[in-house]
Amino acid sequence: MARKTLILLALTVVIILVVQVSATLRERAANRAYPPVGQIVEVDGTPLHVLIQGSGPDLVLIHGASGNLRDFTLDFADRLSDRYRVIMLDRPGLGATARLPGYAGAWTASSESPQEQAIFLQKAADIVGVQTPIVMGHSYGGAVALAWALERPDETAGLVLVSAVSNPWPGNLGWLYTVNGSAAGGALVVPLITAFVPNSLVDSNLAAIFAPQDAPEGYANHIGPGLTLRRSSMRANAQQVNSLRPHIVDISQEYSALEMPVEIVHGTADTIVPMEIHSVPLSQQIVGAVLTKLEGIGHMPHHVVPDAVVDAIDRAATRAGLR
Repeated sequence: MARKTLILLALTVVIILVVQVSATLRERAANRAYPPVGQIVEVDGTPLHVLIQGSGPDLVLIHGASGNLRDFTLDFADRLSDRYRVIMLDRPGLGATARLPGYAGAWTASSESPQEQAIFLQKAADIVGVQTPIVMGHSYGGAVALAWALERPDETAGLVLVSAVSNPWPGNLGWLYTVNGSAAGGALVVPLITAFVPNSLVDSNLAAIFAPQDAPEGYANHIGPGLTLRRSSMRANAQQVNSLRPHIVDISQEYSALEMPVEIVHGTADTIVPMEIHSVPLSQQIVGAVLTKLEGIGHMPHHVVPDAVVDAIDRAATRAGLR
């Protein structure tokens, strides 16, 4: 009996080592293939990745869940940098930005709130000289953009919210977020995904995010899915998404205080962040907010109909007196 126990223990150790080594090798490959494309700034000792291009009024772009600032660099930022100083930021734990103190580690389920993320990003923006920006947030980044505006209402020229999470939703987000967002799941399940998930599963997930449209050619290789599959990034993403709803309940009570120009852009075919649950009520919660409904468009309008999003940014800038 003792021998069987020892054999089982030895096999368990071997399996753990194989998983962790495989995960580490895949992470190293992803980091080599997708190094930071901007600069790293230190915010109270925590490294944050920021990319700046163009000149003109400041425009901050905040990416969504499972992403990084590369989402804006396929060609979207190029459409804006002739007339804006475009500032792209990796959110905590994603891309080349570290997690905030107290949230890193395998055996934890706690995560950075949208408010904490907004304050963190604002400090980085201060370091690189951002002043009274237009702030655009996509998906989860929309919640951070709203928190940004609530934190600094007099220093935010305008908001552009694209497929943005903004209001409480019914039900849960599925078993994968529940498992990966838990302490045990983050420590035990996430390494397995990092080590062994096939590329075909990554491709199918991207297809679901872009549906009913197709992802632009080369998008997966450009954004670096391996960065999202790193253990630390998977934990950060799952924990942030899994804990988001209570924060949305809280900040949604404050939207009526926002007085800056707000442009809301949302596809009617978005099943990831449904328009009727989020942007339709949001347009009624903020006086003067303008909702642009994109018929038949899914969750990624800044890629599939980028001109509609660029036009919304230009409208917000005009309304704010920046153009």
